[in-house]
Amino acid sequence: MASITIIGTGAMANAIGGVFAAGGHDVAHVARDQVGTAPLDGDIVVLAVPYGALDGLATTYGEQLAGKTVVDITNPLNFETFDSLVVPAGSSAAAQLQAKLPASHVVKAFNTTFAATLGAKQVGGLPTTVLVAGDDADAKAALIAAVTSSGLGAVDAGSLERAHELEAIGFLQLTLAVGEQIGWTGGLAVAR
Repeated sequence: MASITIIGTGAMANAIGGVFAAGGHDVAHVARDQVGTAPLDGDIVVLAVPYGALDGLATTYGEQLAGKTVVDITNPLNFETFDSLVVPAGSSAAAQLQAKLPASHVVKAFNTTFAATLGAKQVGGLPTTVLVAGDDADAKAALIAAVTSSGLGAVDAGSLERAHELEAIGFLQLTLAVGEQIGWTGGLAVAR
């Protein structure tokens, strides 16, 4: 059983917490007004916050995050225009976060799923699939085990370099949903 701390209390934070709780894991949430005062006790820490909050969290919790698996769920897109990612080409929010937290094991996950598909645990009759990218094999394995213990699918998408592609997929899904081309209950399910 994993010990998981989720920074955030919004729809995604609650959906991710529900996934982990259904798998029998210990889950604690840190609300916005608790940031900086609440300890991060989990071995896995999920940053269920907007992209713009990552820098502040890295500064505030850098020492506490050392040695932990840090899960970045953000999609760094321009929310004013919905026409581009705001990270440099070839980079990712997760890579930027890893550079700020060199003693942590940053993993990209959950950015290609919507809260509704996490809650329903399926898309199109198949288990919702969480794509996971990171450089630390043990961190990825621990996260994948925690995800799959609840009945969701998980796929190791490769190194942290693949976070760039995961963020592009997340960007595409969000723009399609906002443009009402797909529903907020749509998403990824990988058939094997």
